Amino acid sequence: MVTLAKYLFAGVVMLAFLVLCYIDPALAQEAAEPVAEAAEEAAPTLNTGDTAWMLTSTAIVLLMTIPGLALFYGGMVRKKNVLSVVMQCFAICCVITIAWFAMGYSLAFTDGGGMNSYIGGLSKAFLKGVGIDTLTLTIPESVFFTFQATFAIITPALIVGAFVDRMKFSALLLFMVLWSLVVYAPITHWVWGGGFLANAGVLDFAGGTVVHINAGIAGLVCAIYLGRRSGYGTENMAPHNLVYSVIGASLLWVGWFGFNAGSAVAANGAAGMAMAVTQIATAAAALGWMFTEWLIHKKPSILGIISGAVAGLVAITPAAGFVEPMGALWIGIAAGIICFFASTTVKKALGYDDSLDVFGIHGVGGIVGAILTGVFAAEAIAGKTGLLEGNAGQVLTQIWGITATIVWCAVATFVILIIVNILVGVRVSQAAEVEGLDINLHGEVVQ
Repeated sequence: MVTLAKYLFAGVVMLAFLVLCYIDPALAQEAAEPVAEAAEEAAPTLNTGDTAWMLTSTAIVLLMTIPGLALFYGGMVRKKNVLSVVMQCFAICCVITIAWFAMGYSLAFTDGGGMNSYIGGLSKAFLKGVGIDTLTLTIPESVFFTFQATFAIITPALIVGAFVDRMKFSALLLFMVLWSLVVYAPITHWVWGGGFLANAGVLDFAGGTVVHINAGIAGLVCAIYLGRRSGYGTENMAPHNLVYSVIGASLLWVGWFGFNAGSAVAANGAAGMAMAVTQIATAAAALGWMFTEWLIHKKPSILGIISGAVAGLVAITPAAGFVEPMGALWIGIAAGIICFFASTTVKKALGYDDSLDVFGIHGVGGIVGAILTGVFAAEAIAGKTGLLEGNAGQVLTQIWGITATIVWCAVATFVILIIVNILVGVRVSQAAEVEGLDINLHGEVVQ
């Protein structure tokens, strides 16, 4: 109906233009420019350059989960569980694709009527009404759907790192589908689909709240609910193959250009600046973590530098379309140092077993990035100002977005875990955990 109304409006304006041409050519000349602008707004056209960039971005964001995240996480667990982690990432890619196609996309990006501030509707369930000529901005809606699907895939996959070695595979599948529809889709709508956080002015260019705080809080709740791994604190749980993790981290870094620069949804200057600040913040965070670890533990580790890089990628995500390069530098440095302490000192002090530091890196990194977006947002980049340009209120707005995301994610995740536990049980037996999930859940081992 909205599209039809736009075309009717354009038709009325064009009719008025023809009347002006007949009555007074001078008036017609004065009216020509706004008429053209109205017609252009009413009928957006396909831009092949934007489409080509978004096709590329979509492909490399998918690369972040399979194989990027699968290798990053797979290398950090013990050998007896590496296949289970890779299987979880791959299976999540499959099951969330179908959930996103069935309802997730529609719940996130359509008008929810009276509930539109909180959740979309089902008018595009199973991609109803999406054809080859349907556009979102200047790209095919099918491309936009798939691009957003890659975000919907990687967000629950990130949670896996918090509970590796101890969740049932059946429980994982059920939990992830429910979580994507009950937690991820609504929060996406709040921020990017016209919901109340968007209306409040919360800035989140590529997923600081939607993806990283969301996944980090869910990971923390899962880690606490499932309890510590058997032997935690007494057995050696060192990574079995850090080369895998370096390859995975490298794929994440490359894919993140699609994640952040792709969120411009166009091949333009905004995408170029998002790419530049992503590179700067990531490098700064990797060095920040490395030098902090070097100072405290006397040796810089490969696990440390790749963890720092991911922390930087996380923190710049909400800010990528709003900050200048110097702002990105400070965001990266802050993320590297703060996430180091969150993943070591804080985790040890509180005693929870977040196996691969999902909360310490994604939760804390997302919070750091979201707050600092409110500090460093620059009018010259996207017309938004932050604390340093006199808009202190933007920091409070960012904190409101963070708080809303944390509360809904934590409560809903906890409830979903209870439901899944009642239905299928969430944790493997102690015997299966000790022997390893690879052989017990999947009947395979790495030789």
